[in-house]
Amino acid sequence: MAKNNEEKKFEELMTELETIVKDLENGNADLESSIAKYTEAMKIVKTCNDKLNNATEAVNKILKENGELADFEVSE
Repeated sequence: MAKNNEEKKFEELMTELETIVKDLENGNADLESSIAKYTEAMKIVKTCNDKLNNATEAVNKILKENGELADFEVSE
């Protein structure tokens, strides 16, 4: 069974996106196929963006001594 975009790893999605971009740049597809590929590419881009935002949020959190997560702040 094929995985949906949310289940795929970021790197898998980027590989798919690169393939779609190459296909579109080739220019050999008909209009309907190109639109379908572009639509799929935009779905992949949104999923990748969501994954990057989630990763950024996770990285910006630190674990306090009591085990609670807190936003990362730099003290001067």
